[in-house]
Amino acid sequence: MSPPLIRLENISRSFGRVRANHKVTLEIRSGKILALLGENGAGKSTLMSILAGQLQPDSGEIFLGGKPVKFTTTEKALSAGIGMVYQHFKLVKNMSVAENVFLGHRGGFLLKKQEMRRIVQDLADQYQMRVDPTAMIHELSMGERQQVEILKLLHRKSRVLIFDEPTAVLTPDEAENLFATMKIMVEMGKGIVFISHKLEEVMTVADTIAILRRGEIVDTVAAREVSSTAELAERMVGREVLLQVNRMPMEPRQTVLKVAGLSVGKLNDIHFEVRKGEILALVGVAGNGQKPLVETVCGLTRPPQGTVSILGEEWRKFFRKSKWERTLSYIPEDRQGLATCQGLDLLDNFLLTTCGGFSRGVWLNRESAREKLEYLIETFDIRPPDTTALAWQLSGGNLQKMVLAREFYRKPRLIVAEQPTQGLDIAAAEDVWNLLLKAREQAGILLVSGDLSEALALADKVGVMYNGRIVSIFPSEDAESVARIPKMMAGLE
Repeated sequence: MSPPLIRLENISRSFGRVRANHKVTLEIRSGKILALLGENGAGKSTLMSILAGQLQPDSGEIFLGGKPVKFTTTEKALSAGIGMVYQHFKLVKNMSVAENVFLGHRGGFLLKKQEMRRIVQDLADQYQMRVDPTAMIHELSMGERQQVEILKLLHRKSRVLIFDEPTAVLTPDEAENLFATMKIMVEMGKGIVFISHKLEEVMTVADTIAILRRGEIVDTVAAREVSSTAELAERMVGREVLLQVNRMPMEPRQTVLKVAGLSVGKLNDIHFEVRKGEILALVGVAGNGQKPLVETVCGLTRPPQGTVSILGEEWRKFFRKSKWERTLSYIPEDRQGLATCQGLDLLDNFLLTTCGGFSRGVWLNRESAREKLEYLIETFDIRPPDTTALAWQLSGGNLQKMVLAREFYRKPRLIVAEQPTQGLDIAAAEDVWNLLLKAREQAGILLVSGDLSEALALADKVGVMYNGRIVSIFPSEDAESVARIPKMMAGLE
């Protein structure tokens, strides 16, 4: 058998006392898709960052075509044909598609714009991507931006492409387009590493599945030998995970959020209310008004007078005297930029919204806050379990669990949860679902989710957004309306 494109052999990497990878051996082969699975903090991103030249291993070797290599920089990894498509795209928004593809490529900008556009268009056509080389990045959807990231790597002749949670920001149609592109890539002999928490996708696209647990490879199996996503989840977590919840009927009580005739920016005549004891899920394709609606409710955008009422008070009055507990908790989609400060440790990030509970006058009792945070870290299984760890050192999923722990600690009466399980492994998602249902006993919840199955599992009522409007709100048990959700999301009803 010919040697693999890439062989990682006995790779180990630690961050202080935290062991991220331990003697990991893995092969990436030409014309195959390797799915890399593991719980949040299992070491997936660290391992792939080592392969992409972002990090250096403490020990172990990388073999390229059977020969040992050292990728001391990302540029050396790229030159060797290894590229990574990150969750957070690295594009210049005020430049065109073609300019971004050639950015950083030697001699690229010596070409005329017309020639650059032709080369990018030919490359897009070869991989059946529908993207306009002349379009500006800020004009593109998330799926189109991802295509530009892929085109950048293909233009640099990458033979191994690493996809880190590539469908987290995509609509179902965009995800299907990505899988079609990946299929063409493997037919052309490229090797692909696919990191995802969506097990149905893994079962669909992967040839081989490798599972990391606490930094070690615990299982490698051909995808065809796995009978179901339930079996795959059990292999990954080490116990049975069903991702099912028991949503008991609950009598809705007082109104905690009322929006009446809200029209601001992209939003057009929005009406709804959320009551204590219920979850209202808003679904729709990203970019149809969910973000400005959440930002308005949570105090980031000022609404017209009298259109938003929170916990019985008009918006302005509520935010003038807002308290730290038993009030509004916001779990934003942007966990790295808005929910946390990346350069602060976990204790300081915990205190961002809870300091009122640990202060008396000008004095802040940090030791008491540390004790409470240590309890929450253990309860929510946040890794590494270290209050002095910096936010940027946590995986995306563990950072999300940190935010959830902090906000649930505040005992909120209204929770606005924006994509709360995005990037979480299946076991952590199950925990979050149960936490939200338990919180509904004492709070009303506005859930914004791109995952329709999540919305239907959790919500008492579902609202569909399209083009800045709420098309319809209906009980989640209304099967006829549920069946029409895809058409509503597309603006056909």
